[in-house]
Amino acid sequence: MRSFEIARKTAETNITLSLDLDGTGKNDISTGVGFLDHMLTLFAVHGRFDLTVRCAGDTYVDAHHSVEDIGICLGKALKAALGDRAGICRYCDVTIPMDEALVLAAVDISGRGYLGFELPIPAQKIGDFDAELVEEFFMALVREAGITLHIRYLAGRNSHHIAEAAFKAAARALRGAVRVDPALAGAVPSSKGVL
Repeated sequence: MRSFEIARKTAETNITLSLDLDGTGKNDISTGVGFLDHMLTLFAVHGRFDLTVRCAGDTYVDAHHSVEDIGICLGKALKAALGDRAGICRYCDVTIPMDEALVLAAVDISGRGYLGFELPIPAQKIGDFDAELVEEFFMALVREAGITLHIRYLAGRNSHHIAEAAFKAAARALRGAVRVDPALAGAVPSSKGVL
């Protein structure tokens, strides 16, 4: 079973998270940051990942620590759940529309953490959520997971729609990249033999 549970406690956040890559999209998310709850729900449903997240964070300061630390935990869980990465598809790219917004995400389960992030979000705030935290979340995720993720804006005006399309696209791309390819017969998809 490709799943992992993590607990992480700092002076700023107390997080428990469980991830099952071979799930159905079942989720139970409570981060203390409403917009992030919404985005992680979309991430679970569209990635078909079972995801449980609990976070008690210093949101009286702002949402930054909670958002970044949840990205860290999700990245660590993803890396651990993938194990030696044998037999996975490794690559996937997806373009997702959300009304007038259109966002592309491309993933390489490479072993190298890199975020290419070209996602202009017009508003500084989406509700009470700092829009710049979308990038912070994905930066923490890729760094800890050891994956390459490119997110590219293609169209859109509504900040909520742009962010939503990004989370859905990243989830769908990850879903394709972590999928086990029977044709590989358990081989690691790399000329080096390791990822």
